[in-house]
Amino acid sequence: MTSSPARHRTGAVSAMSAATAPYPVVVIAADGHVVELNDAASVLLPAARPGRRLRSPSWLATAAGKTAVSGAVGDRFFSAHPSVPPAGGVAWWLVDETEHQSLLLELEAERERTQFLNQASTALSASLNLDRCMEVTARLATAHLADAALVIAPSATSKLPMVVCDQRGRLSHGTVAGPPDTVPGLTEALRGFPPVPSQWIDPAAAPRWLVPEGFGEVGSLAITPLPGHGVPAGALILLRRVRKVAFTEGEEVMARLFAARAGAAMSAARLYAEQNTISDTLMRELLPPTLRQVEGVEFAGAYRPSKDTERVGGDFYDVHPPGDDFPETLAVLGDVAGKGLEAAVLTGKIRNTLHALLPMADDHTRMLRLLNNAMRTSHHTRFATLVLASVRREERDVLLRVTAAGHPAPLIMRSDGTVEEADTNGTLIGVLPAVTARTAHVRLAPGETCLLFTDGVTEAKGGPLGDTMFGEQRLRRAAAECVGMPAAAIVERIQMITAQWLGAGRHDDIAVMAISAPRGSHLSAVDGTTRGRYTA
Repeated sequence: MTSSPARHRTGAVSAMSAATAPYPVVVIAADGHVVELNDAASVLLPAARPGRRLRSPSWLATAAGKTAVSGAVGDRFFSAHPSVPPAGGVAWWLVDETEHQSLLLELEAERERTQFLNQASTALSASLNLDRCMEVTARLATAHLADAALVIAPSATSKLPMVVCDQRGRLSHGTVAGPPDTVPGLTEALRGFPPVPSQWIDPAAAPRWLVPEGFGEVGSLAITPLPGHGVPAGALILLRRVRKVAFTEGEEVMARLFAARAGAAMSAARLYAEQNTISDTLMRELLPPTLRQVEGVEFAGAYRPSKDTERVGGDFYDVHPPGDDFPETLAVLGDVAGKGLEAAVLTGKIRNTLHALLPMADDHTRMLRLLNNAMRTSHHTRFATLVLASVRREERDVLLRVTAAGHPAPLIMRSDGTVEEADTNGTLIGVLPAVTARTAHVRLAPGETCLLFTDGVTEAKGGPLGDTMFGEQRLRRAAAECVGMPAAAIVERIQMITAQWLGAGRHDDIAVMAISAPRGSHLSAVDGTTRGRYTA
């Protein structure tokens, strides 16, 4: 075990000999000349001679007045500690700290790597957009790992999407312009195989499409897979210019650690995009349709999901134009118990069942009975209420057969400003083994409307204190104010008044449908759908 330099700092200069001093020791006078040095110092500093000015190493030659200094001597690292011998000058004890310094540098490098990977994880997790994840991956790789980077993602088509971050940090999107197998290791990386060591890849073999414009000659090329969740997320290509050193084994390991994070983010973004596409497709099927004029009768509807959900819920409506087996238009508005996606799924089943039962639309009670049987034999325990309205045009009037099953009866808005309730009621659907219902026959003169709505309107809580139900009487007064308006305007007005009553409060699903007899005859009523012009 060697002794500490502190033990020798008070000794005489003559004690600093090769036999007694375990460290290189050099005594430097106040004017910078070497006074004395031991054998170890002579070996370490061959240019140092007594009586000559010490010039190398510079960090020691300029150390006068300092308590301690450190620096490199050749490929070694030393710290110098001063002491004042009796003969004058300063005796510098040189301690070899190469191993310690190497550990410090490695620790600092590890901290930088950890910091980079943490920053990369944060940046990559900030978005579930695949293009954005590819851009972040390319930009981070260029900033920390290479002079330029390319991120290539798999695709179901022959065109592989690619994001390039060039030597100036500029991003560009494109597709792989050539066969992937022309780049050694790229095909394997895209399939998720372990990376080919960069020293095995000839940079001169890089195709032109791989090298950003103005990059110059490629000096080193590294390709690593981007591992995903179960399937590969793509490949990362790193480019260094010819003047740069080749990728070391440690840098390739670092690239793989970064690629693991980038691949996980890209895979999550791809999965999210796929699920979002599926969700959008299902949502479009579950959402109520856009209504239009059918057979010279105006139909309009509006739907507002519960504040606790986003896009779909338990309220629904449909309008089925006449067909070969049913001569009348069938309008349906319903409400499934519950909210959100689970209720929306059941509305989809009810809508499909009613569509299959359209040939029986001439008998509402029979349709409701068959629908009730279908719901009671399924696995769910929810129930539904709904209104069926068979609609046909007779001269200028519109005739309706309206049947409510556990649902609020529709309101009839007359041209004289009065609002009456259709004389119909019935039992809930999906609860009792038998269904009873009474059908009301309604005639609408030109300008009159039948308003169908769910209890989300009448039970909407709001007002000055925020806890008062909107109620049927307010709905009737609002409807009376809309007499004579087109169907679309009536729906919009009812929806606006309800929203004003609710304010920012919570609410159930809300659905409204208006069936109106137009004030005039439709000149383009051959198909009953185009808007055209009206006669007086």
